[in-house]
Amino acid sequence: MNVDKELFAAFAFHAGLMAVKTLFMSFLTARQRFAKNNFISREDGKTRPGAKIGTGVDEDVERVRRAHQNDIENIFPFLTLGFLYLFTNPGLSTATTVFRLFSGARILHSVVYLWEIPQPSRALAFFAGMGANLYMGYKILSTFMSAM
Repeated sequence: MNVDKELFAAFAFHAGLMAVKTLFMSFLTARQRFAKNNFISREDGKTRPGAKIGTGVDEDVERVRRAHQNDIENIFPFLTLGFLYLFTNPGLSTATTVFRLFSGARILHSVVYLWEIPQPSRALAFFAGMGANLYMGYKILSTFMSAM
């Protein structure tokens, strides 16, 4: 099967964007740990006087960690599903819309999570991204089940 170059380029852009976003969240977590002087391991806080190490939960640190964990749980399936979706021969405009929807939803999810914007904003962003993943999963399964 051949994949259209434009289709692959659209996926590659959004896959790269989401991978970089996931990496960026690691830096946000570290930044918050240093700002709050709250570290998970002794060696991490050894040079910081008064560092809290492995004790207590700092809500600000945990909020960033949860947003990052949620990215890991949703972006890695997107990378797999998006790649397989390319082989279902989707229309370029449909695929681009699905990729944009997912990327926008994940960025929005992090923004509303980190800025503590009230619900249902985070839930709506989450379900928009999940919907894009489920749509691609459905298209993959239905396309390849009919080929069997």
